[in-house]
Amino acid sequence: MSKPKVFEKPTGVKDYLPEAVAKLRRIEARVLDCMQRWGYRQIITPTLEYYDTVGLASSTTDRKLFKLLDKRGTTVVLRSDMTAPIARVAASLLKDHPLPLRLSYHSNVFRAFEEEAGREAEFYQTGVELIGDASAEADAEVVALAIASLKAAGVKQFKIALGHVGFLNGLFQESLPNRVNEQNALKDRLLQRDHVGYRTLLRQFDLSDSVRQELEGVLRLRGGEEICEQARQLTQERTASDAIQHLCEVWDVLKAYGVNEHVLIDLTMIGDFSYYTGMTFEGYSSDLGFPVCNGGRYDNLLRQFHRPAPATGFALKTNRIMEVIGSEPVEAPYRILIRYTPAELQAALSRASELRAREGVIVETLRVTDAVHGAGAVGEQTEYDEIIDFL
Repeated sequence: MSKPKVFEKPTGVKDYLPEAVAKLRRIEARVLDCMQRWGYRQIITPTLEYYDTVGLASSTTDRKLFKLLDKRGTTVVLRSDMTAPIARVAASLLKDHPLPLRLSYHSNVFRAFEEEAGREAEFYQTGVELIGDASAEADAEVVALAIASLKAAGVKQFKIALGHVGFLNGLFQESLPNRVNEQNALKDRLLQRDHVGYRTLLRQFDLSDSVRQELEGVLRLRGGEEICEQARQLTQERTASDAIQHLCEVWDVLKAYGVNEHVLIDLTMIGDFSYYTGMTFEGYSSDLGFPVCNGGRYDNLLRQFHRPAPATGFALKTNRIMEVIGSEPVEAPYRILIRYTPAELQAALSRASELRAREGVIVETLRVTDAVHGAGAVGEQTEYDEIIDFL
């Protein structure tokens, strides 16, 4: 293997120049402020976690984890999401705090993807976790907050698609009893949004025409609240029926929030079916073909940290949101350059301190040794709104 060139970076990581950092921090600040106004307090967890605890509990498959060995030979991982680390904290440092807990975060996370176009190994997420409330109201709260957060971030046009893993679990168990491999193959096609592949598998399986038509009917379950009734007509299986009832209750609460215009029900959406236990959702911007946020209910996770509790939450994909609002005009700060000779050091720096106390002002200083040549040496290369000379 050849040695990397001096300017090369590992695949999937990138540098952020000052303009991009300013945009990222602006999104972060707006969204975290929105979350705080909903009662969510920010938390920061370590970049490194133990593989045997947080690594195994995360929603990320093992092959996508970045693994390292510490000096004792113990396997650690770069955090691949924020949900599992926050679950660890909720079950330890916050174990005596009453439920529900409302926590927010903004952090970089890491995934060891294959060298696929557009897949980032390091990216940023801003999100929340609502721990200790199993109600439809809690699920609706995080969906409504996701909508408010997208608006705060500057995303103008988007839709939130709601699904529920219980519906497909129940339907598949009813239609394909004890055929776990076939159930998982169909779920995988839906997880990949491969509807053509889903239909192809149905034709390959040994199914009656009525069962095949029933399972193909899932692909039409996408729309408004009328989808709830259509889903009830498709199956009466208990788990599936309970899932639909829960989704209907979530829809009603979202209607009370006044945000239904941004929401649709999509029962083909399952999320990571090994991780989520109930409602799942994804947010799509009209400007991008992939999600800008995702979330859902994960009631089994905290049990792994010995504090069983229901939980729900979401994460905004901050990197992708930067692409959506890429053309948003940014109000530039007022930039001042103060030039001074050594003899005027005290006066120049005192003036700089005075000006920096003003809102929206950036002050740079430049020491020049030749007052005559220094007066014209700077300003041509960099644009300033004002140049103050102590020469």
